[in-house]
Amino acid sequence: MQRFLVQCIFTTALTMGWSTVGYTHDMSRSQPPVLAASEEPPSVTLFQNVRIFSGKGSELSGPSHVLVRGNQIEKISTQPIQTDRRGDTLIIDGAGRTLMPGLIDTHTHMMFANLPQMVLMTSDITYSAVVAAKGANEMLLRGFTSGRDVGGPIFGLKRAIDQGIVPGPRIWPSGAMISQTAGHGDFRLPTDFPSRPGDHSFAERINATAIDDGVPAVLQRTREQLAMGASQIKVMAGGGASSLYDPLDVNQYTLAEMRAAVDAAANWGTYVTVHAYTPNAVRQAVEAGVTCIEHGQLLDEATVKFLAEKGIWLSLQPFTLEKDATTCANPLSAAKYAQMVAGTDQAYKLAKQHKVKVAFGTDALFDAKLAARQGAQLAKLTRWYTPAEALTMATSTNAELLALSGPRNPYPGKLGMVEEGALADLLLVDGNPLENIKLIEDPSKNFVVIMKDGKIYKNLLR
Repeated sequence: MQRFLVQCIFTTALTMGWSTVGYTHDMSRSQPPVLAASEEPPSVTLFQNVRIFSGKGSELSGPSHVLVRGNQIEKISTQPIQTDRRGDTLIIDGAGRTLMPGLIDTHTHMMFANLPQMVLMTSDITYSAVVAAKGANEMLLRGFTSGRDVGGPIFGLKRAIDQGIVPGPRIWPSGAMISQTAGHGDFRLPTDFPSRPGDHSFAERINATAIDDGVPAVLQRTREQLAMGASQIKVMAGGGASSLYDPLDVNQYTLAEMRAAVDAAANWGTYVTVHAYTPNAVRQAVEAGVTCIEHGQLLDEATVKFLAEKGIWLSLQPFTLEKDATTCANPLSAAKYAQMVAGTDQAYKLAKQHKVKVAFGTDALFDAKLAARQGAQLAKLTRWYTPAEALTMATSTNAELLALSGPRNPYPGKLGMVEEGALADLLLVDGNPLENIKLIEDPSKNFVVIMKDGKIYKNLLR
């Protein structure tokens, strides 16, 4: 009887569109929503006299007008737009400012960005979640309206943002990072070895990491993340800086184990992305069928050409040893970080030379000051790209990567573009970022309007 009642409650939840664990049954994906008699009509916003960066191209448009109805861009015109309910329309006079798509960060860890590593490892998860919620609002107010979270206990924060409980960006969640023992996701202490059968570390218990060895274990934990709502799967394929046990040069997981994660994700219509720096780790991951490489700073030219030939994405970060460097808690991590960072310049040059599909991400970890410099990290791309190329990468190109989640995409619709029919994630910039990309380094001053999903979260022109 108890099992029957649970099944009835679960079925009712799906039918009514209630949010269950990491999953929301969205009836609008299969049929258009019907407006109930008591519901308010969709909000309408009209941007007048703006110049548009569409998410592609190297020039702004001429003076234009953009009408947003509900959460979509309904009309773009060089002629004045008349609305059917002008009294209910919010009119924003752009006065020649730049209207552009919301920015996208394809490598975030929103639960880990704003607290030191030791605090995260020793604090109650509810404290970390409150700090992450504050950070999510700050990220949105930096103009980043979307983020792909590639590891961490993010499902609850995503749910709260989607339900309007707290403000924040759209989140494409990976859930726990899948890692082998002594891999980049293994943050146990040496005194935890040998591990006791069935025992799980704090990081595993909060779904930050999933430590799995062998094909059956990898299959199980990958499927668990998919069940909780993962839009893609993150696997550790090589050594990392912030982990204790693994030198950067080691491969992680066997080919069979890696393929198990890829197969499980493919069965759900989505993909695997992997943490890897070196040629050996990257080549094994590609052989296993992964779609995207995170980092890749230590790749050689032959491997970069290999990625281009295979059509593999490279989610690369502009890591440097300047003030935007990640803070490392111990000398071993600092040494590994310096070794990795030394390859950043060459990695970007090779990726651009061989026309690899490059996405922009920040991978800000354990440092609130670094997280706050998200826009500055994007501006650093002008060491290798023009401002237009950098902004295209952080908008329409990144949106292409997000869309690879297919049916697991939590936000169906066109993102990263200012065009009719696209989702209304928009920034009104006081100036022309194609001429002066440093405008995005000071979003509090230069982003005068921030809109996500048709809702305005900031408006300095009231």
